[in-house]
Amino acid sequence: MKELILEMNNITKTFPGVKALDNVNLKVKKGTIHSLMGENGAGKSTLMKCLFGIYIEDGGHIEIDGKQVHFDNPKQALENGVAMVHQELNQATSRSVMDNMWLGRYPKKGIVVDEKKMYKDTLEIFKSLNINVDPLETLSELSVSQRQMVEIAKAVSYDSKIIVFDEPTSSLTEKEVGHLFEIIFQLKEQGCAIIYISHKMEEILTISDEVTILRDGTWISTTSASELTTDIIINQMVGRELKQRFPDKTNKPSEILLEVNNLSGLYPDSVNDATFDLRKGEILGVAGLVGAGRSELLELLYGMRTYGSGEVHLHGKSILNKSPIQAIDNGFALLTEERRATGIFGVLSVKDNAIIANLKEYKKHGILSDKLSDADAKWVINATHVKTPSPETRIMSLSGGNQQKVILGRWLLTSPEILMLDEPTRGIDVGAKYEIYQLMLELAEKDKSIIMVSSEMPELLGICDRILVMSNHRVAGVVDAKSTNQEELMALSAKYL
Repeated sequence: MKELILEMNNITKTFPGVKALDNVNLKVKKGTIHSLMGENGAGKSTLMKCLFGIYIEDGGHIEIDGKQVHFDNPKQALENGVAMVHQELNQATSRSVMDNMWLGRYPKKGIVVDEKKMYKDTLEIFKSLNINVDPLETLSELSVSQRQMVEIAKAVSYDSKIIVFDEPTSSLTEKEVGHLFEIIFQLKEQGCAIIYISHKMEEILTISDEVTILRDGTWISTTSASELTTDIIINQMVGRELKQRFPDKTNKPSEILLEVNNLSGLYPDSVNDATFDLRKGEILGVAGLVGAGRSELLELLYGMRTYGSGEVHLHGKSILNKSPIQAIDNGFALLTEERRATGIFGVLSVKDNAIIANLKEYKKHGILSDKLSDADAKWVINATHVKTPSPETRIMSLSGGNQQKVILGRWLLTSPEILMLDEPTRGIDVGAKYEIYQLMLELAEKDKSIIMVSSEMPELLGICDRILVMSNHRVAGVVDAKSTNQEELMALSAKYL
């Protein structure tokens, strides 16, 4: 039996108005992959932030290799062999790859930074992990997956004994996920302990040795992955049986609401010659590989990208959204892919984030009415089941899934005719996903129309009426969700246009 490398005993953490962790235990063995699961707000990230020194636990203690430790900050954690690859990458994107690797601990020759050694050491780590990235390249020039690989290499460079991966595959293609798993298995073989956070059941059951499940800040179970099934995990996560992943479809698409003909952006990295229609009460999925032009299509319709050519008709009338303000006035709303970068206002409250797109509705004689805005903020919290101590809580302190619900509620307040959702359930647990699907279907029943980008094919097949497939920034086809399958969607996605 493998020996324990990490013990977190009776960890407690309280924030104003909420007990995030209540006597939670976690025991991880050397050379194993230990997954951490739970609904959004269950306490997974909070527990790992206590381990990594981002938060200071209020009670309990942590032992590494049998010795009690206490980290006041991430620097101390890194120096003691604990590293964390965050879901939301926080990097110096205007600096080079190797600068990011060695920031704060540059190798020196006298008082001068030894760039030759820095380059050589970076290259060696990349080679050992089969990462094909130029150390001299500016980080902003890399794809999300390459930036994530740099972060993993940085963790390895600290000779880490424990590495935490927080939702590492949420932005990766299938091929990139395969490469990530190769690196994780390699680290495991070298005796490193991996703590892996994900909502993707198939991933968890494929790569894990053991799985710990949290619910509402408490420990529920730690079980060998070989003894688990998807149904058991869901039952323990949500505390109830979730008999189906998708609600029954009750919406009935009717007449055409939006017609898009030969729409192109001004620049090559936008969309080329897109033609499709959207019906009232319809959920239209958008599939395709990463980089195929899915997000670009939504951004062009929303006025975030420069128009090139083509026509857009709404209710049979020609429109052209040259800016997001114009798009909102025309009844469009967009929930963006990167909630932290382009969705939330992190330092503002849940209330402010909920009402910010609807401020004109709260003006009385030129003054904002707190009574009206308070009522709408409470409606958002209740309608989308946001877990928050109060409407005045800073949104950055909520879990990712609860942040996403607030943003969704924000747009529901504007009563859009066309709601565009870019990866709305990314990084969200199975219970919260179901609630978002229900909200989408309720809107569709009220003749609202939805365009949803998703990288999860089962999701597109389960919730959409039709699916538009993008390839190489063009529309490769539009198929009926009832009669298509994953193989046809993949074939269209890979079609060279």
